[in-house]
Amino acid sequence: MTTLAVQDVSALEEAVAKSLLERGRLDEAGLERARRLRRSTDERLWRILAKLGQASERDLAEALAASCNWRLVSAGDYPDMPILGERLSYRFLKENTAVPIAEDEERLVLAMADPAETFPIDAIGHLSGKRIEPRLGLPSEIDQAIDVLYGKAAQSGKQPESAEHPEAELETDLQRLRDLASEAPVIRLVNRLINQAVERRASDIHIEPFEHAVRVRFRVDGVLQDVEAIAAHQQAAVVCRIKIMAGLNIAERRLPQDGRIRIPVRGAPVDLRVSSVPTVHGEKVVLRVLDREAITLNFKRLGITGPTRDRFVGTLESPHGIFLVTGPTGSGKTTTLYASLVHLKSPEKNIVTVEDPVEFELDGVSQIQVKPRIGLDFANILRSVLRQDPDIILVGEIRDLETARIAVQAALTGHLVLSTLHTNDAASSVTRLLDMGVERYLLTSTLNGVVAQRLVRTLCRQCREPYTPAREVVRQLGLDRYADLKDAQLHRPKGCPACNGAGFHGRTCIVEILPMTEELRSLVIKGVDTGALHGAAVRGGMTTMLDHGMHKALAGITTIDEVLRVTRAV
Repeated sequence: MTTLAVQDVSALEEAVAKSLLERGRLDEAGLERARRLRRSTDERLWRILAKLGQASERDLAEALAASCNWRLVSAGDYPDMPILGERLSYRFLKENTAVPIAEDEERLVLAMADPAETFPIDAIGHLSGKRIEPRLGLPSEIDQAIDVLYGKAAQSGKQPESAEHPEAELETDLQRLRDLASEAPVIRLVNRLINQAVERRASDIHIEPFEHAVRVRFRVDGVLQDVEAIAAHQQAAVVCRIKIMAGLNIAERRLPQDGRIRIPVRGAPVDLRVSSVPTVHGEKVVLRVLDREAITLNFKRLGITGPTRDRFVGTLESPHGIFLVTGPTGSGKTTTLYASLVHLKSPEKNIVTVEDPVEFELDGVSQIQVKPRIGLDFANILRSVLRQDPDIILVGEIRDLETARIAVQAALTGHLVLSTLHTNDAASSVTRLLDMGVERYLLTSTLNGVVAQRLVRTLCRQCREPYTPAREVVRQLGLDRYADLKDAQLHRPKGCPACNGAGFHGRTCIVEILPMTEELRSLVIKGVDTGALHGAAVRGGMTTMLDHGMHKALAGITTIDEVLRVTRAV
């Protein structure tokens, strides 16, 4: 196997860029941005792409390996014992990001991060007297192997002895962590992850420690995707850096902590909600990305349009009573309520919210953060809010009977109360409130309506493919209820650079709206079960989430699989 000469770097860069573009791992805008920087520096194009967060470490490694016809090293290929351990220095291997992984009488296999660097091949070949067979490795995995095989602990053959004074050792350890977290490589790594998450429209960043590596995943359009691995030795510094940014206690590693970060990304402020929990291999950190620029609080952008919007607004605009939005965690309930507040907001109305946590700050709305540790819970805040002369009150979630009763009392005294519940469908919300202990006559007097919702991924408009389903499939799925058999047309995802190869771009709501009619109030008083309530609502004209989703699938907005995925439990 031959090595690549330095004069071929430009060709290799173009081959890597082409490979990433063809596989949908890079877009033209990101590539052009990297090329502009490349013209003003000697740094390799693939390193610039990594620093900008335009492509993950693994995607870059796969493109490099394919472009220079090198084998890609897997995590299991690294040896248990160092090769040439007495003759290779830790510093040399670190500076060149290269490590031997196998040898026999004639050859030595060398894992490298940069195939355009010939110096480590020549140097280790001269030192060993063997033919070097280069292979490509992920930089983080090579760094970890060097630390494990050639680091100080490996060279001494034992773990460092514990200090005689644990307190002094802890303080030294914390100072070392602070220093590491303040170093440029760690700062760049954390900033790159955040930038990349925002550019990919991720809602969450998961940093998960395991025995030999730290996995990083983004939740994009509701689905977790692997991004890149962080070397295990960097985990503590990365977590420490995030804790410092969030104002958390870096010395506390045994208990969960929560915090917030506000950071500019591409010139716009982005809020990050930080949660850390201890695991057996270190602290796991999840960052909820709250991109103010990406959120538009109107019903059209949420996917609530046409007759569905008319029913929604008709139920919402009652002068007093309770309006509920229900669904599982991550179904967009809070965003829908915020859009409802924006719709209702006017200079004549006093709007107060009680939330845990406050997701977005709304102009013209008084928002209160719940703090249970000091006794500032939903119920206590609601009592005080009622003395603030509110017209509309948003309660983040009705979690217990005390909060439910105060919400009912507020609705009875002429206030409009908006809140959320965790139930599978609209009719189940009525049963849930009754199970909490709310009296039937009070519930029927105050509940205006319930909206149940889910989020489905929307097809990429650039690459979606139309197809005509077989008639048997149409009948099996019941699509003949929504469209004529000969007119039924669906779309499927394909993948392109615009959607990063996923075939989907963004999400939309599917909802069912249950207004409390006189018939339904009568059934609640009689004590009928959830199934009977749901059936009566459907007979009264309610469009279920499944029906709403099927209409969107037939309109080419999403797929049948997406609709069935989120409504299967309903």
